[in-house]
This record gives sequence, C-alpha cells and structure tokens, in this order.
Amino acid sequence: MRHIDRAPVELLGTNDAVVSMVAVTSPASTASVAAPAPPLYGIDTSWMPALLRKYSMARLCALLAADKPKEIRIDWATYNPVSMYLKEKGLLEKEFAKDGISIRWVQTLGSNKALEFLNAGSIDLGSTAGSAALLAKVNGNPIKSIYVYSRPEWTALVTRKDSAISKIEDLKGKRVAVTRGTDPHIFLVRALQSVKLTEKDITPVLLQHPDGKTALIRGDVDAWAGLDPMMAQAEVEDGARLFYRNKDANTWGILNVREEFLKDHPDLVKRVLAVYEDARKQSLADYEGLKRVFIAATKLPSEVVDKQLKERTELTHSKIGAPQRESILAAGLALQQAGVIPASVDVKKTVDSLIDDGVPLTN
Repeated sequence: MRHIDRAPVELLGTNDAVVSMVAVTSPASTASVAAPAPPLYGIDTSWMPALLRKYSMARLCALLAADKPKEIRIDWATYNPVSMYLKEKGLLEKEFAKDGISIRWVQTLGSNKALEFLNAGSIDLGSTAGSAALLAKVNGNPIKSIYVYSRPEWTALVTRKDSAISKIEDLKGKRVAVTRGTDPHIFLVRALQSVKLTEKDITPVLLQHPDGKTALIRGDVDAWAGLDPMMAQAEVEDGARLFYRNKDANTWGILNVREEFLKDHPDLVKRVLAVYEDARKQSLADYEGLKRVFIAATKLPSEVVDKQLKERTELTHSKIGAPQRESILAAGLALQQAGVIPASVDVKKTVDSLIDDGVPLTN
C-alpha cells in the first residue's frame, strides 16, 4: 500500500518562506536513505525532530496555516516614479500570474497615507520617506523598511512669487500648510529648529499635499512645506518660489512591508523586490518611457515632469543599508531634540528595528 508523506521540506532549508507541502511516495524516497523509523499510522514522521529544532510548535503551526495570499496589495504614488513604471508595465502581474496571485494597486497621496494603510493592514507594501517610516515605527506601526526606490530632493519650503518671505525666520507668525507625518513636515520642523524656532512659532495648517499647494496659490496660507510633483507644478505654472532648500534634509524614498506579511511570506517579498529592482533599472535606462508613464498618470505637462524627474530625483540606489540608517537616524535625533519624538525613545534602536537589509534584490 502506498502512503503519502507530507513533509514541509522547504521549512527545513534556508528558505522558510514557502509552506507548501511536498508529497513523497515512500518506496522511491527512502531507497538511498538509511532505514527510517517505522511510519506512524502510515505517515513518515522522521523529518519532525529537525523541524521542531528549528521552530517552536506555535510558529510551525502558524507557518503551516499561512497559505499563499490570493493577492498582493501594494501602493503607487507620484512621489515614487518607480512604482508608476512598475504598475504601468504590469511587471508584478507577470511575475505572479503563474502562482494565481493577483496584484492590487492602491494610490497613496503621501507617506502618512501609505503608513496609515500599512498600519491598518489595507496594503502589504507601501512607499514612504525614511523619516516618516521612523515616526510611524516610534508610534507602533509594525513595519520594516526593506528597499530604496529613490534619493530625492522632493521637498522644500515654498511661497508665492509675490511674497515677502525669503528665509526661514520670516515664517514666524505665518500660516504654513503642511502634511503631518511626512518628509515635508519633518523638513519643516528641522528647518525651524535650525533658526531656533518651533512649530509653536508658526500656525501649521494641516492639509494633504495637493490641498497645501492649492491653499498656497489661492493665498489661504503664507507658505507651504511642498512635495513634488505638486511643488514642481507650482513653480512652473504659478511662479512659486522655493525659498529654502536642503537636499541632505530630504530622507530617502523607502519601500516598507508589514512585518506580519514579511514573516509569513518572505519568498513572495523577495520576488516583489526582484521585480521592483528590474523596474528601477528599466526606469533609469528609459527616461522617455518613464516620463510617458508619469505624464499619462498625472496629466502634468512635460516641463513639470522634467523638473521633478531630471532635476530632483535620483534612481541610482536600491540596496538599503548604512546611508539610509545614517540619514534616518539624523532626522530622528533632530525630531527628538525638537520634541516631536519623546525623550524616552531610543532612536537608534528604533532605526535598527525599522531597517531590514536581509531581503535580497534578485531571485
């Protein structure tokens, strides 16, 4: 009588991602192996001791119950050009079609929204600024930062062309549009801190990025902590001025994943990153193609897109590591000094917990 041994073979190897059960017929599988212990109720259990040495019973049960998802939910955003290229070309859809896994794209209008969706479990992977991811981690958002999609200068302090504002100190007592929990917000806090001011010295007007730009042009606020591509659009179409820029205070564009999704499906996350990396390389090699995708999605004119993509977006980085740690840590310590992050928080430890550089970029 033939019996089926159901052993989660890949759990015993280096990749604990796949929890598929491998069917083995006992006569063929044991031919070249020393005589195993007699099967228990017709099931070979000789593999169990090794498995139990590697996993607790609770973790093993969780892994065995973690079927492949029917879909992977991932964001796209105008501040992440690679995500737009990836979506338009259908690269993830092609990669996962053979698994019967669909891709659900969710647009996010800022790091705060991506982090909100990640925290709620509405998406599995989301793109943010590095400093915004750190703030979310401090506040208990269960995420890991695993990939770099850009080194941007996507934020600056902006005012109207006819405004008397020309330096950070001029913001004292003024109304400033800002999206809390994003890189522009953190940029604003650090800029104020550099001239010994705080948010208490201004009137923050909390708006999502597109609304902040509209409020500035309409005259409802005096300044705006801007974000591309809306910032580039304000420059080109309305003559808005970037009166304070600091490229080094812009933190990296980071792709984050929910910790639970990474723990349950590390092989899927590895494959997502491999495809993301292909898309980044294609975007870098095919600027006109990237530009066409961007224009199609945003309906912005060519001059605006060039200003963001050519002048203020660098796509030559991908592997997350020391440079991102240093940049995010510097932002975190500045935010702690400004009182945004509580003094009781160990910022370095939180950064170390946030960044996971162990996911490879190739299959």
